[in-house]
Amino acid sequence: MSTAIIKVSDLAFPRFRVPDLDRMEAFLTAFGMQRSARTADALYMRGTDRHHHVHVTHRDPTGAPAFLGLAFWAAHRDDLRTLAAATGSRVDVLDEPGGGEVVHLTDPDGRQIDVVHGIAALDPLPLQPHPALNTGAERPRIGTLQRLHTGPAQVKRCGHAALKTPVLATLSRWYQETLGLLASDDIYMEGPEKPMGRFLRCDRGADPADHHTLLLLETPEAKLGHVAFEVADFDDLMVGHDHLTVNGHGGRPYWGIGRHILGGQIFDYWKDPFGFTIEHWTDSDLLRADTPAGSHHILNALNQWGPMPPPDLDF
Repeated sequence: MSTAIIKVSDLAFPRFRVPDLDRMEAFLTAFGMQRSARTADALYMRGTDRHHHVHVTHRDPTGAPAFLGLAFWAAHRDDLRTLAAATGSRVDVLDEPGGGEVVHLTDPDGRQIDVVHGIAALDPLPLQPHPALNTGAERPRIGTLQRLHTGPAQVKRCGHAALKTPVLATLSRWYQETLGLLASDDIYMEGPEKPMGRFLRCDRGADPADHHTLLLLETPEAKLGHVAFEVADFDDLMVGHDHLTVNGHGGRPYWGIGRHILGGQIFDYWKDPFGFTIEHWTDSDLLRADTPAGSHHILNALNQWGPMPPPDLDF
């Protein structure tokens, strides 16, 4: 039985700090997000789902670009009170567009981890639909032409993040005991008893969750690996890739397009104009809480198809 303080329901958004909000907004728009709100000192970008924002950038004209932390959704408002009481924190009002409430935490590596609830929901944005696929087994599309829109991908939501840490066991324990995350798979080099990475997912009981909400990787320093955003479907990811190739606004392709083994996603990694790794993905494996954890050698856990990782892999 889980002894976690609470069980968060999903990743909400990352926070970054950069010197130029215009530059970040231009890239994120080309990446497939839309502006939800902007102040003199912060940019809030949304996807097509109802979330008020899925990416937050704070402006610091004199500072170096930085990843600040992550926000997770509390499943219930009462969870914020439970979490605050158990961690010696407090429930604060979010003084930002969308409002809501938050418990501010710090993980063992010093990252800001916010657990949020009650941020205003927005009307969903319309998705450009794609006709059914004709396959070797089924051919349902008759008389309907497959014609795709051009332009940015259709980002729906913030789906997962990868965090690098010098203390994998400590960091994993904190996220499991504090936020209720469950282990999906370990990856290792020397042996299963010495994992070098761990995929963690939200515990939604009998309701399915993405294979991972966090990927934790043991490295000499604590830093962001990447943040990943779900897009509408495979065609949408490909159209978005082509759009970014021409209209990247300072971003550059990094790794992909391919399909992972662990998680199963089709992926496309990019570097944003400030050097952070950001991913489009679609078609994740879904697991219920009772799915047992696995363990895999790293060489058996990369791609089902697509290019091998770049030599300077920093994701």
